[in-house]
Amino acid sequence: MERVFLQSLLFESGAIIDILLCPGSVLCSKSNTDQLIPMSSEYDVTETLDVKGLSCPMPIVKTKQAIDDVEAGGVLEVVSTDSGSMSDIQGWAEGTDGVELLDQVEGDELYTHYVKKTA
Repeated sequence: MERVFLQSLLFESGAIIDILLCPGSVLCSKSNTDQLIPMSSEYDVTETLDVKGLSCPMPIVKTKQAIDDVEAGGVLEVVSTDSGSMSDIQGWAEGTDGVELLDQVEGDELYTHYVKKTA
């Protein structure tokens, strides 16, 4: 069963709009390995990093290299097949100044991370 979230947005005019948010793949793109990569409509992704097939520590190494090239305020989407990347990227983000882990999505053999560069 999919969870559905209700979010209310309040505009300066005083108007309130309720939006239903359904987590999961809304938009998808084909990768070179014929796996579907969930694309987020929730985050304004600046760049996508494909680290599928790599295991620890390479997803972290590649994420660090890629986030250095993202401008402040940008969001890096990291797509991995390594289940360990869930805890690895979370721990790296918590211990690294200038980055914020916005979200992590666990799919069918794909783990997607959204990292914002804050400085």
